[in-house]
Amino acid sequence: MPREAPYLEVADSLRARILAGEWEIGARLPSRAQLAEEYGVGRNVTQRAMDRLIVEGLLEGRAGSGTYVRKPRERMRMVRSRHRERRNGSPFRADMREQGRAGTWESHSRARVPAPDAIAERLAITPGDLCVTTRYEFLSDGQPVQLSESWEPMAITDGTPVVLPEMGPLAGMGVVERMRSIGVEVETAVEVPRPSRATQAQANLLGISVGDLVLEIERTYYDTDGRPVETADIVVPDARWEVAYEFGIDRP
Repeated sequence: MPREAPYLEVADSLRARILAGEWEIGARLPSRAQLAEEYGVGRNVTQRAMDRLIVEGLLEGRAGSGTYVRKPRERMRMVRSRHRERRNGSPFRADMREQGRAGTWESHSRARVPAPDAIAERLAITPGDLCVTTRYEFLSDGQPVQLSESWEPMAITDGTPVVLPEMGPLAGMGVVERMRSIGVEVETAVEVPRPSRATQAQANLLGISVGDLVLEIERTYYDTDGRPVETADIVVPDARWEVAYEFGIDRP
């Protein structure tokens, strides 16, 4: 079998030593030059190995100081399931309540926005058709934990009390409840998760570093006729969440 790249072998060794407690939480690791000498590799190899462990969350770099063992991060579990969509009101608020946290969000909507090509394809409409788009910053106990940008065709909601998601009688109640109030029954949600790295804008909003791991979820809601009624791009920082998908099994 081919050998692993040298930096992966060094990363594996350092990871094992950290988990074994050779360096306590908050302890400063030897310099890259010292580790390079210890492992008999170049400094660029130890640099890549330590960078990998920083991405994994085991280490953190401090400018002008060195690299330290990081305190294990607390991660919440987000369960994506049919049950999640059956709860009344906002699924996010319900998620937080089940974990003993206060779930809130900040949002900004714009109406009559022409649909870009990619969004039009997801919504099965013509590019340029008018939509309402809403950007969300979701907070857990006041701390940012998730971002979302949603699009809804105005052909469905225009002239109704729910045309703006966060205004009107059902403000904050979620897509399923809002659509039901105007006679549109949401039957299916399709999600496409993709791993990615945080952009500068995402990092600024979420309080993480540029390049940190994030999970981008492309979600689209469909009504009983198979018509897309809303699509959204959800950004979940890996440092804050682990995402689990729950599937029901049909009995014979």
